[in-house]
Amino acid sequence: MSMWFAVLHVLGILSLTCCTFGSDLNVPTPISCGTRAVDLPDTRKRVLCPANCTLWSLSVFGSGVYASVSSICGAAIHRGIISLSGGPVEVHGLQGRTNYLSSYAHGIQSQSLSRWSSSFTVARTISLPLEVSGQTSSSATVASGAAKKPVKKTAKKPPPPTTANRDCPVDMALLLDSSYNIGQRRFNLQKNFVSKLVAMLKVGTPGPHVGVVQTSETPRTEFYLSNYTTAKDLTFAIKEIPYIGGNTNTGKAILHTVRNFFNPDFGVRRGYPRIIVVFVDGWPSDNVEEAAILARESGINIFFVSVAKPAPEEMSLVSEQDFMRKAVCKDNEVFSFTMPSWFGTNKFVKPLAHKLCSIDQMLCSKTCYNSVNLGFLIDGSSSVGDGNFRLVLDLLLSIARNFDISDIGSRIGAIQFTYDQRMEFNFNEHTTKDNALRALQNIPYMSGGTATGDAINFAVRNLFKPHTGSNKNFLIIITDGQSYDDVRGPAMAAQREGITVYAVGVAWAPMEDLKAMASEPNESHVFFTREFTGLAQFQQPIVRGICRDFTEFN
Repeated sequence: MSMWFAVLHVLGILSLTCCTFGSDLNVPTPISCGTRAVDLPDTRKRVLCPANCTLWSLSVFGSGVYASVSSICGAAIHRGIISLSGGPVEVHGLQGRTNYLSSYAHGIQSQSLSRWSSSFTVARTISLPLEVSGQTSSSATVASGAAKKPVKKTAKKPPPPTTANRDCPVDMALLLDSSYNIGQRRFNLQKNFVSKLVAMLKVGTPGPHVGVVQTSETPRTEFYLSNYTTAKDLTFAIKEIPYIGGNTNTGKAILHTVRNFFNPDFGVRRGYPRIIVVFVDGWPSDNVEEAAILARESGINIFFVSVAKPAPEEMSLVSEQDFMRKAVCKDNEVFSFTMPSWFGTNKFVKPLAHKLCSIDQMLCSKTCYNSVNLGFLIDGSSSVGDGNFRLVLDLLLSIARNFDISDIGSRIGAIQFTYDQRMEFNFNEHTTKDNALRALQNIPYMSGGTATGDAINFAVRNLFKPHTGSNKNFLIIITDGQSYDDVRGPAMAAQREGITVYAVGVAWAPMEDLKAMASEPNESHVFFTREFTGLAQFQQPIVRGICRDFTEFN
């Protein structure tokens, strides 16, 4: 039988090769029982599995997401997409992953695999044409006159394509409760609700991207952000998610998502807010606080949706009764949402979607906007002049306004220098945004010489060294002339202390000094203009650069 299986496998590959070119993508291509996903020429393909594949020894690696060396038909049977009689299957190619889990389902025992270079999922196909089986059915062989009747029907206009919600540019992981607490029936209701939520969010390339992780005894990633980028495909994929059962290990699922889901290889976009939306039916079985803290420190917002809260008589069973308050960073109802049950949830879809897309409020986690210390080193030498000094402050104000300045967020400090240095205010002096901006705007002009190297040393010792906390440190130097002392040594010392340096030059500032002071790469950390009126153009590039540096650092 093994010889016949090998022959059929080769024939399956040959049929794929000969049928791929010039074929209709909606018509499934016949394959053999042993055809693997790695044998497919396309990452997305509709295939037709023959009957009785369980009679053969099929190699299947994984559960839900399968290694590409697995039999496609074997995976489809394991997933419950087709039965012993075979049938059409839609194959979606995915990137490689680690830890493919083994399981037994529908007569197929899949195997575990520690790592593979590519993966795939399988799904049911929609509207299978009659001719895909390769056989002529009696119902298809009709007189030409009779065949023309259906053509006379007025074709319905296709619905307009759903446009992505550009006002909701987030990368979002939905953690579905798949525990014994929720049960199969309410699990299906949860999937229906999430499908409506996805449609309301208007998933799409410039807008929100969504992936799904299941919370149970052991967390399982169903699909990543890049697997489905339209609401239609995503909704179909959600409906195919199977119920697992087990304990509600929410903390374990959050840790799994932080460590494995938000990865650039799996579709995470740089500069987009990252959100974990946790659905909990009842209460978690494990601790969520430590996992949530790790998520926030990794730049990920935790959002809790609690359904069917424990009744008073059940509270004694809950190990962590205030788990929602401990999981979210601020107990201000921005990061949590409550529904009484999974029944009659239509009225909750829109308000939840609105909350998840309130990007300005989703700054609870560590981001470039709320977790940086911005030190401003301002040239107050005589060559600047009072009028131009005001233009310098205008640039710094426009930069600072982009950040969430507070006692628990970003902070700004300022030093003015000539031959001497003057601490205008340090990071701890103004802990509200309004006060900090007002203090920056009211800095008086000094006038004097230019000793930029000494000023950098002063900033490191007096601004950054004492108690700057866990925020990422940035120093923005603005000067209009050549320094009377060495700048390279002090700047390198500052960078060794973990300070990222931006150098902004005006008028007579030598380019070699600016490059010597700035962090690498120079082209993204050095800015120069001949006139002080040209400083305003640097606001957005500097803010974007800070966010880029912050993301790479974290």
